[in-house]
Parts: sequence; structure tokens; C-alpha cells
Amino acid sequence: MKKLIGPAIILLLIVLAGVFWWRYYFVFAEGVKAGNLNYFEKKGFIFKTWEGRLVQDGFQSPNPGALQSNEFRFSAAGDSVALILERSGGKFVELRYKEYLNPIPWRGASEYVVTEIIQVGDSRTDNFPIK
Repeated sequence: MKKLIGPAIILLLIVLAGVFWWRYYFVFAEGVKAGNLNYFEKKGFIFKTWEGRLVQDGFQSPNPGALQSNEFRFSAAGDSVALILERSGGKFVELRYKEYLNPIPWRGASEYVVTEIIQVGDSRTDNFPIK
């Protein structure tokens, strides 16, 4: 019986590490969102992270007959991304993001983490080839 306790504990630790990785570090989805940057701030009690909100065109409503703006709440990865977004309030931005299953306090308060800024402009029609 004592011979099984050591390998069982090791197997249990490996399984727990795998579950932790799956819940907090597995990238569930990647994509691009575009809209007007509503706010961007650094906040947190212990871990100060950059948090923002992007307001997208159109409306989304959880209840039939009600209107609600389509918002994308996100955290920013790194100070280089944060520096650009900090100066882009109210502008149209396109952001590349990664979606995780659960947030981690030192990564941000959101499951969505912006990793790259594709475009920053004054309006949506800045770079259309046909006007």
C-alpha cells in the first residue's frame, strides 16, 4: 500500500496542474474586435492591471424588446499596448485579443486579453479604399 501512495500523489499533482493550466492558461479563442474606445484605466487592489471597454456598432439585448449597446470589456497585456490605448480614448480602434476560460488577477479582470492593436483612427471609414 505504501508503494502506491507516492505515485498516486504525483499523478494527482500532475492532474491538478493540468486542470489549472486548462482553466487559466488555455487560449479558448483568438480574434479581432473593432469599435470606439470608451474608457481605459489601470485599476486593482493588489495587482494593477489595464482594463478597458470598447463600444461596438449595433445593439445587443439579452431581453426581447430592450436595447443595450454592444460592449467589449477587456484587459490589456503589456505596457506597450496600454501606452497606445491610453492615448486613444474616443477613437475607433481594432484590437487583436485572446480569450481565456477564466481570468487571473495578475493578468486582468476579464477573460479577454488584448495582445495587439491593429488600427487606431478617428472614424471607421478612415482606411476604406473606396469613398
